[in-house]
Amino acid sequence: MSDCCGARHRIVDHARQPIDLRAALDFVKHDDFGGYDVFIGRVRQHNQGRQVTGISYDIFDALASYHLGDIIAAIREQIEPRMKVYLAHAKGRLQVGDIAVVVAVGTPHRDEAFRACRQLIERVKHEVPIWKQEHYVDGDSAWSDGCSLCDTQHP
Repeated sequence: MSDCCGARHRIVDHARQPIDLRAALDFVKHDDFGGYDVFIGRVRQHNQGRQVTGISYDIFDALASYHLGDIIAAIREQIEPRMKVYLAHAKGRLQVGDIAVVVAVGTPHRDEAFRACRQLIERVKHEVPIWKQEHYVDGDSAWSDGCSLCDTQHP
């Protein structure tokens, strides 16, 4: 876990504990803020025509933490330096319905919160070294063709 100046990011080992949504909401709360946005990513049952039973996330924690810190700092500088950010991503084996990622943002106004939350999750998906292996009902599994570290261009 890393905490700095109104930002917290963490990689959560799902085998030890699930991501704590309440902690995310509590962290970004501030009496000067009226805008809040939260993105919650959960493991879905189907992907690209296949029935999914679960997902395994493999993460190089130190490198991922470094990237998360940089991404959060850049977005805070660009959108609103006072914003509070909580970002948690699960690692390990997750089942359908489990929370895989949470991004919570608190800002003075709603537009800042919406923009920051969207940019954060998009940059995490495109830049952070997180690898996803899907497990299917037929017993097969496959690594996803994710975009992490493959392309520095993102929306």
